Amino acid sequence: MSNVLVVGGTSGIGLEFARTRAERGDEVVLTGRDAHRAGTVAKEFGARGIALDLSRPLEIAAAVADVGRVDHLVIAGVSRDDNKVAEYDIGAALDLVTLKLVGYTEVVHALRPRLHDDSAVVLFGGQAKERPYPGATTVATVNAGVRGLMNSLAVELAPIRVNTVHPGVVGDSPYWQTKPEKVLATLRTETPTGRLASMADVVDAVDFLLRNRSVNAVELTVDGGWLLG
Repeated sequence: MSNVLVVGGTSGIGLEFARTRAERGDEVVLTGRDAHRAGTVAKEFGARGIALDLSRPLEIAAAVADVGRVDHLVIAGVSRDDNKVAEYDIGAALDLVTLKLVGYTEVVHALRPRLHDDSAVVLFGGQAKERPYPGATTVATVNAGVRGLMNSLAVELAPIRVNTVHPGVVGDSPYWQTKPEKVLATLRTETPTGRLASMADVVDAVDFLLRNRSVNAVELTVDGGWLLG
């Protein structure tokens, strides 16, 4: 049994990962911005929920103050930001940069005394860093920055392992399920496997990065080869 903390675990892939590990018998703590929602979601599968807002890094240490030993730390919190240079929203950009680069780092900093030599950390990036789209100005930049953060943490925290997962289009995720079927069908034709990644695929990839003790400072792409299209 492992002690697992999932930051950003009340929806999407973070939720699926938290549920999977709890159902496996691990002790799981998940976080969300809202304490009531985090607690309600966690209770559904025997986990514990706490409030934590990655965009408010000065409050993170207090939020995780009563979290104990952490074997596996997954930082999956994300924010959808449609921010074009032509109509640049500085406030939205600052929020996303703070959430992913400062917030992710502060989580690790605050939990450092509760990590141990065999702990493992997985950060969430995204494929916008390789194939940006109109409106991905900040998203692409920040996801590229996660690579630097991963490398820095892997060196500084050694022998604790730190890896990153970069999901592509995850067809059954809440975000992509709202897209028209015509859009998803086009994306499938652009993917060599002929299918989009699923949340289960990403959960399995995260589990691998946490489990394999020789995988460190690795960026794992989960997109069915979509970038080759």
